[in-house]
Parts: sequence; structure tokens; C-alpha cells
Amino acid sequence: MEQNVLTRTGAARAGTREWLGLGLLALPTVLLGLDVTVLYLVSPSIAAELRPTPVQSLWIMDAYGFLISGLLITMGTLGDRIGRRRLLMIGVTAFAAVSVAAAFAPSAGLLILARALLGVAGATLMPSTLSLISNMFADVRQRAVAFGVWATMFALGMAAGPIVGGALVDRFWWGAAFLLAVPVALAVLAGARALLPEYASPGEGRLDLTSVTLSLAAILPIVYAVKNVATHGADGMTPLLLLAGAAAGITFVRRQLRLASPLLDMTLFTDRAFSAALAALLIGLVGVGGTMYLVTQFLQLVEGLSPAVAGLWMGPPALAMFAAAVGAPLVARRVRPGVVMAATQGLSLIGYALLATAGTGGAVSVVIGFAFVYLGLGAIAALGTDIVVGAAPAAKSGSAAAMSETVQELGLAVGVALLGSLTTAVYRSQAPEPEGVAPEIADRVTAGLDGAMAVSDRLPPGAVQGAQEAFITGLNIASLTAGVAIVGVIAVCLLMLRHIRPIGETQP
Repeated sequence: MEQNVLTRTGAARAGTREWLGLGLLALPTVLLGLDVTVLYLVSPSIAAELRPTPVQSLWIMDAYGFLISGLLITMGTLGDRIGRRRLLMIGVTAFAAVSVAAAFAPSAGLLILARALLGVAGATLMPSTLSLISNMFADVRQRAVAFGVWATMFALGMAAGPIVGGALVDRFWWGAAFLLAVPVALAVLAGARALLPEYASPGEGRLDLTSVTLSLAAILPIVYAVKNVATHGADGMTPLLLLAGAAAGITFVRRQLRLASPLLDMTLFTDRAFSAALAALLIGLVGVGGTMYLVTQFLQLVEGLSPAVAGLWMGPPALAMFAAAVGAPLVARRVRPGVVMAATQGLSLIGYALLATAGTGGAVSVVIGFAFVYLGLGAIAALGTDIVVGAAPAAKSGSAAAMSETVQELGLAVGVALLGSLTTAVYRSQAPEPEGVAPEIADRVTAGLDGAMAVSDRLPPGAVQGAQEAFITGLNIASLTAGVAIVGVIAVCLLMLRHIRPIGETQP
């Protein structure tokens, strides 16, 4: 293998071993992205076999995302203490083992538990891969390319999730989607010691379990309150859950400001570009996560497409995202990144408008609309992440990168929870209760469209169409809501990121 050479600045340039190591790190990165979206086209098959309640269906989808986003920074600190390569190997082993358990889960409750444990294991992989890349590529230009490869691989996994999930469930069964983790884990374990360096700093980054608990206590009660309102309506517990989450969040922030080695360095948020880019990423990913979930449901439950065919229909939006992810940084060499991000989010508004006016028989308009939405994702993910990491001092770039990924993971999960819950609430208020059927059948129809389709052969004429129209109304309202939020993203990009010069130019 070629030896590392020094640049003019004295930084060692990566050689063959490092680039091969990057290829190895790409495998768990793709897997992480895949697990975010792979269930979007698998969930109807899970619903038919395990018969989860509407709340359980949402928890199956987003338990993974909430746990991984809540523990990313925690696991980054743990990796500093015990070694980043060691944490990666532990994490990928656990991820594969839990994936096998998820594949053969006999009930919705056990599948939710498996998805939550996958989130814990996944949280060890993401900061480990990012930190190892930072150690392996000391040259600034090479490191930028390496991080670009990492981001592209994560996006590739996320885009491929619906397609892969649809193909696997069509050929095998829904559990096959989880078994992809096994060969990936074996490959990483086989090559890690030869291709990846070890790095540990036991004297820094003390793991504060109280902060870990507070961070989870800030997220989970609020999410549960949103789901509970959508399913059962507001009750006496709703404000208590919201207040508990807010109180835990405030306590978490105050504790970070006092700690010598905080889980999250709050001083990063004093940088305007850092905070604005994070806000744009969070809101943008909320819209994308929620609408992707609803679009995949539309293609299967309304249009009647098989999982494999529905996955193929998601191909054009994936291509749009890749085009934007590659093209936006190139355009941003001549145009200010804030302007590029605002313009692409403007194109996303076209997509949300198409989704907000979709009806039965509108598969083409729905897919075109989501392609515009996904195009906006590609640009905001590429440029937003670069702004977040670039706004932080070099010593805090790892923490900044972890925050970027935390926000994106959280945005996807919140999108499924918020827009999914909103659609469920609209559906429950619009779906007609079928007459002349057993009470348990009527309950399944009014609970959600997946339940209605599962008992469609026992429903009177017109009941299925009424249920589908109620779901479409929910999709329309959810898309309109997301579009309004994107207007705020555009304002943030134009007002708070306009001072950032084109990539490559000296910043003021």
C-alpha cells in the first residue's frame, strides 16, 4: 500500500488504507440510512400480520429514529472514552443481533422494542464513523471529500430504503428487510482491525448519565403526547406530558452550561449560521419524513400497488434528491449557499402544493410532487450540513457534525409522528363508519386506512372508497401544513444565512 505523504501544511495525506477504510465505513452508513426508511413500504405487510394499533404502527416506524437521535451525542462521548473503533465493532454486532430479533418478532410490542434497541445500537455507529473519518483524513481537502462520501452514502441508504423494502417484502416477507444488517456487520468486523485506526481519549468527555436521562426525558413525553392526541384526543395527561418534556429540556440545557465536559456544548448555538442551518435542517426533514411515510401509504393503500412496484415509483424522487445533493454544492461555488437553499426550498413548495391537491387516481401527481420535495431535501442536507460543521471551530467539528445528524434524525422521526398523527386525526374525523358489520370490524375501519384495507373483503360497497378519501384528505392537510413550515425555512435561509459567501471564497 502507498504510504501517507505530507501536504505543504504538514498534514498527512491519506493513502490506500484510509480510502479502503472509508469504503468499509460506507457500509454501516448506508445501513443507517436504509433503516430510517426501509419500513415505509413494509408497514402494510407488518400491519396485516401483526395487527398493531394505530399508535403501535407509528411507534414501529419512529422508535428507531427517536432513540438514535437522542443518544448520538452520548455515544460520541462514550467512543472517546473506550475507543471509536471498539465502539463501532460493538455497535455493529449489536445492530445485527437485534435486527435478527426484529425480523422474527411475533408481536407488535416486541417489534417496537426491537426497533428501539436498533436505535440504541445505531447511535453507536453514526458518531463512530464520523469520528474515525476525521482521524483518518487529516488533510482538509481530503477530509471534505471523505465527509461528502459519508453524507452521500447515508442519503443513498435513505433513498434506497423504500425500494429495497418493497422488493424484499414482495419476494420474501417483511422480516427480510431487517436481515440486511447481518452481512454488513460481518464485513465490518472482518475488515475493521486491518483498515480502521483506533482512537481514544479517556481523560476527556466524561459520560454524564444524568444528562443522557434528561435528554430522553425531554423528547419522549412530548412525542407520546402528540401520538395520544391524534389517537384518543386531548385529555388531562396531554398538558402534563408537554410540561414534563419542556421542564426536562430546560434542565438539560442548564446542566450543560454548568458541566466542564457537557454532552452538548451549548456555546455552539451562539453562532448565527450554526443555529439557522440546524433550524432549516430540522424543519425541512420534518416535512420530508412525514410526507414520505404518507406517500408510500398512498401508493399501496389507495392506488393498490404492490410493495415492489410502489418502491419503483419512489425511484424518480430519489434521483431528484441525488441531483440536488450533487448539484447544489457546485452551484454554491458561485451563488451564496443561503440563496441556493432558499431557491430549492421554493421548488419544494411546488411539491407540497401538488400533494395538498392530490386525489384518487393521482399517483403521477403525488410522485412528481414528492420528487420536488425530495429535491429540496438533497440541497438542504448537503449545504446545511456543510454550514453547520463549517461554522464550528476545528476543535468542535465532531460535536457539530453530531448535532447535524441528531437534528436530521430527529426531524425525520418528528415528521412521521406529527404529520402521521395529523393524518390519523383527520382520517378518524372523516372516515364513515360502515353499517351492517361487526363492531370489531367497524373499529378497524375507523382506526386507520391500513385496518380498513385489511378487512376490505368484509365491508359493504363504498366503504373502502370512503376510507381512502378520508386518508387522502389527511394527506392533503398534512402536506399543506408542511408547506407552510417550509415558507419559514425559506425565510431563515434568506435572512440568517445570506452573509455566508459562496463555497471557496474567504468568509467575512
